[in-house]
Amino acid sequence: MDATIIARTQTSFTLQVEVPYNDSMLDFEETLQHRLNEAGVVATVEGLKQFDTDGFPITVGPVKFTAKGQVEKDYQTPYGVATVARHVYQSPEGGPTYCPLDRDARTVVTSTPRFAKIISHKYAEFSSPRAQVDLRENHGRAVSRCLIQDVADAVAAAVLAKEEDWSYAPPKFEKATATVAISLDGTCTLMCEDGWREAMVGTLAFYDAEGERQHTIYLAATPEYGKAKFLGHLESEIERAKAKCPGAHYVGIADGASGNWEFLRRHTEVQVTDFWHAAEYLGKAAVVVHRGQPQTRKAWLDDACHRLKHEPGGAEWVLKRLRSLI
Repeated sequence: MDATIIARTQTSFTLQVEVPYNDSMLDFEETLQHRLNEAGVVATVEGLKQFDTDGFPITVGPVKFTAKGQVEKDYQTPYGVATVARHVYQSPEGGPTYCPLDRDARTVVTSTPRFAKIISHKYAEFSSPRAQVDLRENHGRAVSRCLIQDVADAVAAAVLAKEEDWSYAPPKFEKATATVAISLDGTCTLMCEDGWREAMVGTLAFYDAEGERQHTIYLAATPEYGKAKFLGHLESEIERAKAKCPGAHYVGIADGASGNWEFLRRHTEVQVTDFWHAAEYLGKAAVVVHRGQPQTRKAWLDDACHRLKHEPGGAEWVLKRLRSLI
């Protein structure tokens, strides 16, 4: 028996769903999920209909729209595909159609808001194939990878559009912040139409006097977002950090690229190359100073990396040794 609506009031409705018994608990649970998903689709259809119009003409800004009639559309939901016949409008001059239900229900592409939230969360954690398997095995939802990517991209675009208008209260720290470490890095990505563009990441990490991390702010930007816009966003976060922690010591961490140093020098007192990039540069230096001596090169590099990472004054020792060998 399919799930059905057996009663409606002005503020709610009642669903009825039949669930059969089963000798296997696993089979019972699988059937239960299937029936609950069916009930979810029926309920979602009912919920979506409340955002539709009655078909009378409407005005959007200076333009008057008239209904072309009800047109069916499949909506992706956490429970399955919900098909709804809703009013679609168009201006007397023709052109693009307009659907009040899609706007008022805040649908994302063809997805309901809740399903868009689920998809974007899973896609942030997994690849699209992994998200696809998770949806099928744990939610009983079989969807395409294209749908996952399209919905997640639409959610990301909406977040980026609203990002500059949003603000949040920074956390309250139990101890005074002694150090704020500001880091950034980028990598070039080949875009089909725009050539090579840089994707950016950055962090602001807050530490107390004992070196315990209190909080970290993570920032990132896709190549389409633009490096200049990312740096402006990072700069605004640095200004907020300095307003909250004016007495802290500000340290910049990057890979040594001149553009990164130029930015960090404006906002930090000390600039540090992170260990992994420093080790990479040491490896290149070892090839030069111990050319043709692979065993000596490896021993020297292992010793230099160990001193650099674990011993006080290791950086000074490495620099002196490099100068003496060149």
